[in-house]
Amino acid sequence: MRIATWNVNSIRTRVGRVVDFLVREDVDVLAMQEVKCKPEQFPAEAFDEAGYELAIHGLNQWNGVAIASRSPILDVETEFPGMPGFLKSHDGPDLPKEARAIGATVDGVRVWSLYVPNGRSLDDPHYAYKLDWLAALTEYTRTETSSRPEVPFALMGDFNIAPLDEDNGDPAVVPGASTHVSPPEREAFFALENAGVTDVVRPLVPAGYTYWDYKQLKFPRNEGMRIDFVLGSAAFAEQVTDAVIHRNERKGDAPSDHVPVLVELALSEDDDDLPMIFG
Repeated sequence: MRIATWNVNSIRTRVGRVVDFLVREDVDVLAMQEVKCKPEQFPAEAFDEAGYELAIHGLNQWNGVAIASRSPILDVETEFPGMPGFLKSHDGPDLPKEARAIGATVDGVRVWSLYVPNGRSLDDPHYAYKLDWLAALTEYTRTETSSRPEVPFALMGDFNIAPLDEDNGDPAVVPGASTHVSPPEREAFFALENAGVTDVVRPLVPAGYTYWDYKQLKFPRNEGMRIDFVLGSAAFAEQVTDAVIHRNERKGDAPSDHVPVLVELALSEDDDDLPMIFG
């Protein structure tokens, strides 16, 4: 089973590139972020013609997440317990939820496509929202991995955090002054890992970035960041046999500023009997 994640930065702009990647790389499941459209605006026909069904969560031209799969997509959820909302200049418990998460079960594997809030700046309310969002995700992850340890479980997507110093090659992103590399964000990432998931790509691909800003020749200079991850439970990680960061997808016409991250699983036949109902 080949599973990938990709912040596509507008699926309507890049549908051709995305479907071509799926077919060329023989991908079974793709988690997408920043699709930037409502479900009815999603270019679903191209995916259908390539043999993929879709689960889509998009509310407007911002954010938006989706899952494409060759196998049936089951038990779809568009938020995890405790996931906070956000509305600029407003506080309170009933803020609108953004389209940043979609979870589904495919062939017994529970996958989430996640677009973690950016944070914007260290003094912006969006930064506090980002940390609250990650804290809720951590509690949910701890519950899921402890209550269903036999189920392969993966959090995939754009985490908007470079957890290690070597994950940041952009000189404009300065520790102590910028989001993505601040101690609280990194601590939140490590807390998430301590909740029962691990980065399944880094052991196989220890170096490499997944994002390069469009400005100032960041890609030719290789001034990128590693902010896109596949975090898997023990039941998921033990079946990972290979991983690739597809750097070349940042080249060519109209690329996304992110590239796909792909992992290959050697699923056993017993995985077909895993429970399919998630509360």
